[in-house]
Amino acid sequence: GLKALVIANSPANMHTWVAEANRLREELPLDVQDTLLRHEKSGTITDPEYITASRVFYDRHVCRVSPWPAEVARTFAIMDEDNTVYRNMNGPTEFHVIGTMKDWTIEDRLHLIEAPTLLISGKYDEATPLVVRPYVDKIRGCEWVLFENSSHMPHVEEKALCLEKVSSFLSRFD
Repeated sequence: GLKALVIANSPANMHTWVAEANRLREELPLDVQDTLLRHEKSGTITDPEYITASRVFYDRHVCRVSPWPAEVARTFAIMDEDNTVYRNMNGPTEFHVIGTMKDWTIEDRLHLIEAPTLLISGKYDEATPLVVRPYVDKIRGCEWVLFENSSHMPHVEEKALCLEKVSSFLSRFD
């Protein structure tokens, strides 16, 4: 069976995820908020102005390393080239989830997880403490590492520390 589980920057409930994404958006500069909302309302989210405004959110809450490392830039380029999976599962944006994941939650089943569990997230993560807290509250003995200098990608933003924490956890169950 499963010896150990690592949950990385993952929502336990998509409704909470969207609510928190929208709360974080309200902390962006007003001109950025206005640009995002204007293009979302008019359906022009592929407009370069919208993409530039989205990048402000991503630079704060997805990857704080500047410039983005090649692997992060490549990931986003591939998603830009073919966003079929993201769009079908998530929807058009982080703020408007209408895809197959829109009502997804695992909160009611977390108590069934029996494997030792490590939860990781970043202080500036779009997966805010409110988003990930159900894992800690509902998985018996769940350990949580909050990376102080990371957003959604501690494996990139604090690579050495992240690898050390995950390796240390997993080695206890090897």
